[in-house]
Amino acid sequence: MKEKILEILKEMDDSVDYASEKALIDDKVIDSLTLTALISELENEFGIEIDMDDIVPENFNTIDAMAELVTRLQDEQ
Repeated sequence: MKEKILEILKEMDDSVDYASEKALIDDKVIDSLTLTALISELENEFGIEIDMDDIVPENFNTIDAMAELVTRLQDEQ
């Protein structure tokens, strides 16, 4: 799953080392437009729906956090 998330991010912008970044949102590596596109891609790829309550920096600052979010949402379905 992490590999697919990394692939999605690299398709958006391959100039960032997403694997080592620990504050993608807090450091504004991912801006609001990119985040919107990322959410859409994650929803489509993993068959989930990300609610507004889940759109917080903690869920998108790292690939690990995104993978945990996706896993949790898949388990809730």
